[in-house]
Amino acid sequence: MSAVTSGGRSARRQLTTQIKDTLRDLRNQLSTLNRQVGVQLALKDIDMDCLDLISRHGPLSPSGLARRAGLHPATITGILDRLERAGWVARERDPADRRAVTVRALPDRGREVYVLFAGMNTALDQICAGYDEQQLELLADFLSKANDAGLTATRTLADGSGT
Repeated sequence: MSAVTSGGRSARRQLTTQIKDTLRDLRNQLSTLNRQVGVQLALKDIDMDCLDLISRHGPLSPSGLARRAGLHPATITGILDRLERAGWVARERDPADRRAVTVRALPDRGREVYVLFAGMNTALDQICAGYDEQQLELLADFLSKANDAGLTATRTLADGSGT
């Protein structure tokens, strides 16, 4: 094996490690940001996570929310009770099946969240402005694949097949 080939592999390994480490750092930083937003809104971390899922993917049934959040349905009931009491979500009867319930985020309260994340959103807009469309497509593809890998790893652990 030539020195160039082994050097190239070493550089690739180092870059891959750097990417993984940076993703972990980003996860920690976003978690810290979410906690700060949660403190401002008097919301627990898990309540914020569920509110985000409802806002982005809702209206959702409680069981659909439980699946997306990876939580037990009984846990979701408590979270929804807190979010409803605080005016973040509304439970409504599903028009197609009056026995079923859907949960939707209330838009007025959503604006409060948006304001608190405005600094991060502005910073991300500025970062993205420094990349051309092809680079943004590459980044979007990478992040989508990384997200899918996380989803797969989570499901594997939840199924008990990952050790």
